[in-house]
Amino acid sequence: MVSKRLMSCVLASSALLALTACGGGQQQQAPQAPPVSYVVAREQPVTLTTELPGRTAAFETSEVRPQVNGLVLARLFVEGDVVHKGQPLYRIDPAPYEAQVASARAALTRARSSIASSAALARRYGELVKINAIARQEYENAQTSAAQAQADVAAQEAALRSAQIDLARTTIRAPITGRIGRSLFTTGALVSASQAGALATIQRIDPVYVDIQESSADLLKLRQQILSGQLTRDGNARVKLKLEDGSEYGAQGTLRFADVTVDPTTGSQIIRALFPNPNGLLLPGMFVRASLVEGTQAKAMLVPQRAVSRDEKGQPTVLVIGAGNKIEPRTLVSNRTSGDNWIVTGGLKPGDKIIVEGAMMLRPGMPVQGTPWNPNAKPAGAQPQPGQAQTQAK
Repeated sequence: MVSKRLMSCVLASSALLALTACGGGQQQQAPQAPPVSYVVAREQPVTLTTELPGRTAAFETSEVRPQVNGLVLARLFVEGDVVHKGQPLYRIDPAPYEAQVASARAALTRARSSIASSAALARRYGELVKINAIARQEYENAQTSAAQAQADVAAQEAALRSAQIDLARTTIRAPITGRIGRSLFTTGALVSASQAGALATIQRIDPVYVDIQESSADLLKLRQQILSGQLTRDGNARVKLKLEDGSEYGAQGTLRFADVTVDPTTGSQIIRALFPNPNGLLLPGMFVRASLVEGTQAKAMLVPQRAVSRDEKGQPTVLVIGAGNKIEPRTLVSNRTSGDNWIVTGGLKPGDKIIVEGAMMLRPGMPVQGTPWNPNAKPAGAQPQPGQAQTQAK
């Protein structure tokens, strides 16, 4: 009986010692501060860009139209080819205009022959009127006839020139250098100088225009920022293009001007940019997206978007590591992004440590262990790729 009691006392004492040891270990271990990654805020010049929809337009466009009436005898170009200024494109039946030239030339010859006789008669009458052999009225009539003959010569010369111009217009030539489209009239068609439709259209597409639509309110805000000195802008603003398939266009363009009229239905203005197009990749009418460099903001801070959250009022906020490595919330002043970053103009001071990773379940005032954020580092617990696992196994 005594041995049983002794054994019970020993077991109870052992259990008490074990509990006492466990309780002492918990009191010795202090809670560890959670690790976080941060970036340091610093002021820097930031280039502001905006992406807007646009349409391409030809640098020059010319409609090929007849300037005389007649039948089309031949088409002298291949549709879709590049034609050069002055190159023959169509030939209209020249026979009626050749006859007009011949008639005008004959009338000019007749007028020149009559001027000689009228001039000679005026000279003779001039001698006779000196000796009072004829009346002065006859002499004045002879002078008038000589002047009319000279006027007739000038009129016939003009008529001949006009007939020659019409004859030359029977060969329709390219007014500009560019790529010509399809022909809307074929050989044998009757055309006239007053017709509504063009024979074909020539477009010069190197370089090419891009017409971009931007809100007039945004343009007004941009002008005000430039005038106030918040933004600086160089003379030749750069523009980049993204094509319909999402690919980037290789060459950069330059901003030329903004239209002086606001579209009352859309409240937008047209901004025109000029792009080189040596390979003809950009065709008139294509839909593109243009990235415009609006200007440079001298003092701004870039904060990664992953570090920004919203409060109950919808305002952007971040957590920073404050004094004593404790969490402090900050409300940001920002209205636009640049790539993967927010452009912050207020709410932060240079040197603030903004928490980027590890901010989940953190509360203001909690102590943390901060390390600089490495955007290229792999997240903790990431599994190796199959190829890497095999290499390590070898």
